Amino acid sequence: MSGAFPPDSRLPSSRRLAGQLNVARNTVVLAYEQLIEEGLLESRERSGVFVKPGIFDGRVGFHGSPAASGELDARWRGRIRTEIGQRPRFQWPGDWQRHPYPFIDGHFDASLYPTAQWREASRMALGARIVSDGTVTEGDADDPALVEEIRSKMLPRRGIIATPEQILITLGEQNALFLLTQLLTDEAVRVVMEEPGNPRMRQLLALRKAPVIHQPVDENGMVISSRLDAAQLIYVTPSHQVPTACTMATQRRRALLKKARELDQLVIEDDFEHESNFLGQPHPALRSMDTDNRVIYLSALPKVLAPGLRIGFIVAAPELIREARRLRQLVIGRPSLLNQRTAALFLSLGHYDAFMARMHQEMSRRWLALRDALNHYRANFVTMPNQGGSVFWVLCPDHVDVETLAREAAKRGILIEPDTHYYAGSRSSRNCFRLGVTSIPADRIREGVRLLHELMWELTGGAAEFLDENDPARLRGAALERTMRGSTWSYKTVYGDPATFELHPDGRLSGLAGHANEEWDEGRWWVEGDLWCRQWKQWAYGEPARYYITLQGQQLRLYNTGKRLADSAILQTPSD
Repeated sequence: MSGAFPPDSRLPSSRRLAGQLNVARNTVVLAYEQLIEEGLLESRERSGVFVKPGIFDGRVGFHGSPAASGELDARWRGRIRTEIGQRPRFQWPGDWQRHPYPFIDGHFDASLYPTAQWREASRMALGARIVSDGTVTEGDADDPALVEEIRSKMLPRRGIIATPEQILITLGEQNALFLLTQLLTDEAVRVVMEEPGNPRMRQLLALRKAPVIHQPVDENGMVISSRLDAAQLIYVTPSHQVPTACTMATQRRRALLKKARELDQLVIEDDFEHESNFLGQPHPALRSMDTDNRVIYLSALPKVLAPGLRIGFIVAAPELIREARRLRQLVIGRPSLLNQRTAALFLSLGHYDAFMARMHQEMSRRWLALRDALNHYRANFVTMPNQGGSVFWVLCPDHVDVETLAREAAKRGILIEPDTHYYAGSRSSRNCFRLGVTSIPADRIREGVRLLHELMWELTGGAAEFLDENDPARLRGAALERTMRGSTWSYKTVYGDPATFELHPDGRLSGLAGHANEEWDEGRWWVEGDLWCRQWKQWAYGEPARYYITLQGQQLRLYNTGKRLADSAILQTPSD
């Protein structure tokens, strides 16, 4: 519409324009057809394609050129009073679905979406009286049907009892956090948040100029210490810590609530990933343990239901809910009643329960597939703490730069998330990345981890350890078989669980893994020349493996057939 081709002027032929633009002729033909359909061009028989006469009729004329960007910068530089700051430094590519190995947490592949069930709920919502109410903007009350479904079905799963006056529907997590930071924080309110932690919450607090205390996180969640004493507000993600995915221990939850009660602090419990504990029973929500209404609970319908739907909710004291409702009305208005009723029907028809049961089964399968792949392709520099939910938090040594790893992995179709943007400082103290399973089918996980493992070895350069052919600790032939026969191996899996292997004299192999020996398998072992060999029935994909072995004291070191260090263990022989 810039006027480069005036009305009634003839456009180049499709063949000529395709040659000028170096694109396929069909691309130009399709573009012309689309513009003809939109009424901007017209085709004249045996004459070609023309700009339709009169397309600028009724438009205000414009003469001149836009102001240069430098002029705009100078004009606006002193007028913007609130600066949002830079966006988080890490962004997933917009075409992440085209990558064969997207280890992304929080995005979902299309196979998981309950299309038929959501369509049924949507059709019923469109046919209900709510349609006439959902198309108006007056009022700020939420759909009572959705509030009741949340109150009676979702909250009891987390041990929470609430009245309708204690519930507010929001446009997802970010809207809920915005409302609360606007209402509860300013430059005089000190806020505690986890380190590493949610970068979007950090930005919202920066907008309010609230001083932040960054509290360390370990495998049991946020550390509860005297550093929290100076705060008036504590923000925490206890069920599925962002980004490590660890779960806050029950003792820590009690200690946090005790401290908050003694110091009259408020606690924001961000439980937006509460349905991500796909193994075992979830811990009760902090709010369910709160006896004096100081915990503000945030949650949402799972993102996979409809990525653009964004239905979240706040559960808090009625006084706070009333103010949050007024602020919501001022800023964005009430979330669509039609969307709210669709979500309510999805819950009431039983689709949500059935969907979450399928999700738990599928996510558990993917999580175990990723765990097994990481353990199978284990490298001596990869370790991780206890995990939960849908991600693994992988720790690397300093000589593996995680941002370089992420860039190089993307070139090979592997998407991983570096840790940098989760830390308040310019650089994290630990070199980490996240691997998630919500966006990658289970049958692609092993190959993705294998390719990532190869890339990591490439990036370590000379840091890899290889077998010294002249190492006097190397076991060979008859000595290798004699040492292995009847021995017991102890070691830790790549995800931190203890494991024990027994090499029976008759060639049988048995193994136990887990803190309660909850996993076991059996197989066989043998010696081929100077190689120790083993094959499990289920573990390590049931595939045979061969290793060169060195033994120094009780320390076993296993080298693969490429003579690169693959694993280590502690050896006990029958004579020990």
